[in-house]
Amino acid sequence: MTRRIFLMMAVNILVVLAISVILSALGLNNYLDSIVYCLIWGMVGSFISLMLSKWIIKRMMRIEIVDGSPHYSGLVARVHDFAKRAGLPKMPEVGVYESDEINAFAAGRSKSNSMVAVSTASLNRMDRDELDGVLAHEVAHIANGDMVTMALVQGVVNAFVLFLMEIATHAINQFMRDEEGEGGLSFITHMVLHIALYTLFSFLCYPIVAWVSRQREFRADSGGATIAGKDKMIAALSKLETTLGELGRAEPQMQVMNISARKSWLQIMSTHPPLAKRIVALRNNSVS
Repeated sequence: MTRRIFLMMAVNILVVLAISVILSALGLNNYLDSIVYCLIWGMVGSFISLMLSKWIIKRMMRIEIVDGSPHYSGLVARVHDFAKRAGLPKMPEVGVYESDEINAFAAGRSKSNSMVAVSTASLNRMDRDELDGVLAHEVAHIANGDMVTMALVQGVVNAFVLFLMEIATHAINQFMRDEEGEGGLSFITHMVLHIALYTLFSFLCYPIVAWVSRQREFRADSGGATIAGKDKMIAALSKLETTLGELGRAEPQMQVMNISARKSWLQIMSTHPPLAKRIVALRNNSVS
């Protein structure tokens, strides 16, 4: 789980830092003083990550695409049925990967280029209604355009982080100069400081991204209830809650693809609301 989290965060960080290093090497640092310029490059990093996301996840998770497999024909048919109900313009790819963890996720750059992947544990340990709820939830993410939405949010946050990084670096550089304006940061020190400040401000701004993600999870639950039925969606979340209770282990809070999250004081950093809150929200939802 941790590997997945850090890989997705690293893609954004490395792309933006690489752009920053190139601009510094070319002597174009002044452009970064503009928040508009920061916004452009922040978006570039985020959308490169979005474009590569499905390709990276397939290889990272060793996902087997099963669209043409007779063994998984029922799974593919159910995902495609939910996709049609959700009005997707093109059927998502359906993938399966080996894992002892009940989990599923959606990936892809658009509604016409997407994938729903499910773990073997989900297939083996969930009944039909529970699995339908999970699949419908992931299809709802695609139908809601959540991958693009999160890329936009991440892009804005990247831009803000870049801007803060440049302002802080400039202030420190000015502080290091003498009265004649000599001295200041060396190129290497400047780059190291960039990395440190980018990492710090990324961490401090992450709760914004996590908060938006939690709101999208509630919406995907509601969408899943519309597609497959409220009872199936509640059954899926209840199964996850029971499973986590039986395991008695702390789940990571900064989850990129996991469909569940436990209560914790780190809830502000979690991309998923507590399961109990999601179940209550569904029960209060007028969707049948």
